[in-house]
Amino acid sequence: MSRINLVDPVSATGASAELLGEIRSAFGVAPNMFRAVANSPAALASMWGSFGALGKGRLGAKLGEQIAVAVADRNDCHYCLAAHTALGRKAGATAEEMTAAQHGKSSDPKTAAALTFAQKLVEARGQVSDADVRTLRDAGFDDEDVVEIIAHVALNLFTNYINVALAVPVDFPGVKLVREAA
Repeated sequence: MSRINLVDPVSATGASAELLGEIRSAFGVAPNMFRAVANSPAALASMWGSFGALGKGRLGAKLGEQIAVAVADRNDCHYCLAAHTALGRKAGATAEEMTAAQHGKSSDPKTAAALTFAQKLVEARGQVSDADVRTLRDAGFDDEDVVEIIAHVALNLFTNYINVALAVPVDFPGVKLVREAA
């Protein structure tokens, strides 16, 4: 059970109602995470705006979702792991690719470099080295891409913290965390 009210899109008012309407149009429903965040119209606008902006970024939906599951697994976020695994599949990733991403792995060297960096960023709380950034560049990422990878990690930290701290009920098909699957 959620530790916070899940705003009902039907009875929502103001900016939250408008944003939940956009979210329902995009997903067909208003997922529980957005309903929890809708308690703060400013937070909902920030989160939804970030998803929209990064969705138009250069990294593409598939890599964005792979980064999301790598971060979710590191933060023990069942909600984001389930949601982004489903979204990653919609973006063209195979089940195997999404499972590998949980481990920070990929058979594609460029994707593997991004996932390794994302996990290091989370584990080191941003304290990465020159060599870590150089590894991304050596894999083919430029400065714009590096910043975008960091933005994906930051957005996913926000969503992970919302879902874990507030015990938001998962409304996507469940996925086991790496530590649970071992």
